[in-house]
Amino acid sequence: MMIKLLEAIIGFASGLMVGAGFVAFLTVLGIIPRLVQLSKTLHSIQYYEFSVIAGAMFGTLLSFSAMVLHLPAVFEMIWGLFHGVFIGMLAAALTEVLNVFPLLTKRIGMESQMLIFLMAIVFGKIVGSLFQWIVFVK
Repeated sequence: MMIKLLEAIIGFASGLMVGAGFVAFLTVLGIIPRLVQLSKTLHSIQYYEFSVIAGAMFGTLLSFSAMVLHLPAVFEMIWGLFHGVFIGMLAAALTEVLNVFPLLTKRIGMESQMLIFLMAIVFGKIVGSLFQWIVFVK
């Protein structure tokens, strides 16, 4: 009984740490304020915040339960599109905040080929995603 209680406490504490890290990550990157600024939808900021929280909670539920959703392919494609948009925005926000690409191209001496460098990253991501889907998710 004591071991189960200890496991529950450790699991809860770990979840709090991961959640705090996720919120700190989103806060440092400023994804939601930047999205509101770009879309000029200040009146909808609570919807953005609710969507992030609901998505995290739903993702946690799906990760830790044996629930299986049997959805039509159209819904799965829309769901995948939303995942792609979120990951793309997260990557764009990270690179915007850190100015990763300009610094990287300057350090490796590829300043004039920055567009080629970015396209190589984009096509590499596309090929890697297709490889994963074709090989592992038949």
